[in-house]
Amino acid sequence: MIPSSPRAQRRWVLLTAAALAACVAATTLAAGRWPVSLGWAAVALLPVLLPLPGLLRGDRRTHAWATLCVAPYFIYGVTEVVANPAVRIPAAAILFASLAWFIALVHYLRLSRPGRRPAGQDAPLP
Repeated sequence: MIPSSPRAQRRWVLLTAAALAACVAATTLAAGRWPVSLGWAAVALLPVLLPLPGLLRGDRRTHAWATLCVAPYFIYGVTEVVANPAVRIPAAAILFASLAWFIALVHYLRLSRPGRRPAGQDAPLP
């Protein structure tokens, strides 16, 4: 169920971003030796962390360009699910989390659109 108010939707965006970050961090940290994998985890989390201040403020422009930050995770998820059976399950988790984040971002943009009428108050048909 996707929330119908912009405030609840902003929380949903942050929750899905946190889920994506957790999937990426767990996969990256499990992939190699600890000090090196910690550095890679920090680099891999940059696309989630960059828009975080604007997402917390509820800035529409940040929500709009944050949809572009989903692409690296989506591409990684699709590539690894298809090509690497050893990491298929973690890659699928990243793929689904990235799709959920993208859907949440777009839904927030639709709900917070300027001039949007509340639900049930559509213009009468001529």
